[in-house]
Amino acid sequence: MEQRVASQAFATLGHPDRLAVFRLLMRFAPRGVRPTEICEALGLKPNTLSHHLADLTSAGLAQVERQGRSLFYSVD
Repeated sequence: MEQRVASQAFATLGHPDRLAVFRLLMRFAPRGVRPTEICEALGLKPNTLSHHLADLTSAGLAQVERQGRSLFYSVD
């Protein structure tokens, strides 16, 4: 892994809530998880979770897949 990419990944996982989201995604791997399920499991507000998922996705740690009208997040 390139040093710049690794440092961005570690910085992203440095936030306790983002780390909790990532750990939850790891538990369900390779199956994706809907954001509503993540909110219920971790007690996060939807807008806060959306921000954390965007950060994880931009860091290359998570990916999103649309199935019909639902979004499913999984570890990348």
